[in-house]
Amino acid sequence: MPEQTKTALAGGRVLVGVGDITAQAVDAIVNAANRTLLGGGGVDGVIHRVGGARIKEECKELRRTRFPKGLPTGEAVLTGGGALPARHVIHTVGPIWGREGGREAELLAACYRNSLALAIEHGLATVAFPSISTGAFSYPREEAAAVSSAAIAEFLREDDAVREVRLVFFSSGDMNVFLRHQQFDE
Repeated sequence: MPEQTKTALAGGRVLVGVGDITAQAVDAIVNAANRTLLGGGGVDGVIHRVGGARIKEECKELRRTRFPKGLPTGEAVLTGGGALPARHVIHTVGPIWGREGGREAELLAACYRNSLALAIEHGLATVAFPSISTGAFSYPREEAAAVSSAAIAEFLREDDAVREVRLVFFSSGDMNVFLRHQQFDE
């Protein structure tokens, strides 16, 4: 992502840019998954298509053994990266705007915190995130920018095991909304 990076934040530990999440050569990319873990539309579908059948097989096993009712909103789980350049995929289910009983911000922040905690648990130092819940789940981009950046900033202040967090946006418009509403201390 360095050639596509628009802005470095949080002392250079957070890189913000436009790009293809599936092309990120990092320890893990984060999948804005649905509860089933079996692929879907948007980022989730692309990650499953590009990553290949291996990711889906691991997700099926997770459903069979740990999450028979699906992955709860805000939680995160790890699989291999399949055919992706990233070694792993961290799957997290973001909140659907207006359907979480007023807990949307809490659940969105949990997606970012739990994904980063899972990265540390598995010794992963570089993680790339898409913009969770702002597509089909209709989370307002301005509010998502504030919530996600505050959660990431707090996590990075408390732990230095994650060296680099990439925030990979689909369009420059989405990235610019994030940059205007982000909460990193600079």
